[in-house]
Amino acid sequence: MSLVPQRKKYLWVWFLWIVLFFGAWAWLVFGHDRWETVKEHWPIALAMALGSYAAGSTPMGGGTIGFPILVLLFDQPAQLGRDFSFAVQSIGMTSASIFILSRRQPLAWAMLKGAMLGSVIGTPLGIFFFAPHVPALWIKLVFAVVWGSFGLLHLRRIGEIASHEGMTDFDERWDFRVGLTVGLLSGAIVASVTGVGIDMVLYTVLVLLCRADLKIAIPTSVVIMAFTSLVGIATKAAFTGVQPGVFENWLAAAPVVAFGAPLGAFMVDLIGRKPTLFFVAVLCVGQLVWSLHEERAALGIAGTLVSLAAVGLCLFGFERLRAYGAVLVGERKARGERRPD
Repeated sequence: MSLVPQRKKYLWVWFLWIVLFFGAWAWLVFGHDRWETVKEHWPIALAMALGSYAAGSTPMGGGTIGFPILVLLFDQPAQLGRDFSFAVQSIGMTSASIFILSRRQPLAWAMLKGAMLGSVIGTPLGIFFFAPHVPALWIKLVFAVVWGSFGLLHLRRIGEIASHEGMTDFDERWDFRVGLTVGLLSGAIVASVTGVGIDMVLYTVLVLLCRADLKIAIPTSVVIMAFTSLVGIATKAAFTGVQPGVFENWLAAAPVVAFGAPLGAFMVDLIGRKPTLFFVAVLCVGQLVWSLHEERAALGIAGTLVSLAAVGLCLFGFERLRAYGAVLVGERKARGERRPD
């Protein structure tokens, strides 16, 4: 698995991006008399201050905060939460990605390239053929189950995950194929429905299957979510349209996330990733409990039990992936320089 070497940093690229972005944002707001719109949507901007920080410092996109804020707290449609996630991450995660690349942070490049190719195919296919048939309640439940199980995984395995150093070096062709599968399936099934998630899936594969260091896995997850968000929002804008209210919320939140996500990527090097991951894991479990409580009437006892069973199935899948990763790592060490084809 090739990593980006620690070369000279080019932070001027990120500063140039910030200047260009704020110039375009100012033109949209002040050149078209939309300042009142921005002020009316200040709550989402405040919420995304936390969301964007989490996006840059953890494997969870800004939509991890934005989706439940809009859908659960503000009682907006789940489809709006999904489209807003794509839109706001197209700025926040892109800003964090430019910051990461400018700092020459190590990335799992082979797997990332495969995931990008899979995402550029899977995400539009999911938007066209899968997401339109998923009811709003199911969108909420998919989000709640996936993120809740992800939080439980970290509460159980945070010490082990945080202890990884470097990364098991498999054959790059193998890594590329794994990334391609992850990008294709999670782009079509998860990201197209919720607007987030492909970053968490790729991150999970990296830390459980490849035993990747968080310093490699998290930046890689940030970059794939930025790429997928751009693919998602471009696809929706060009072909299906976005939900009413997305643009207004985006105008308010965009300048916050443009700084918040890179700040998260920077600050986590100072305070450590383990405390941040633990905090976000608690939030993920909390939104699962909140979602099941808020939708208890629509779900009934049977629906609640099915949702909890889905969480258990996800956790079982995580443990199986972890066990398979242990086997691969053991085989890799036993064979020395030999690599799996």
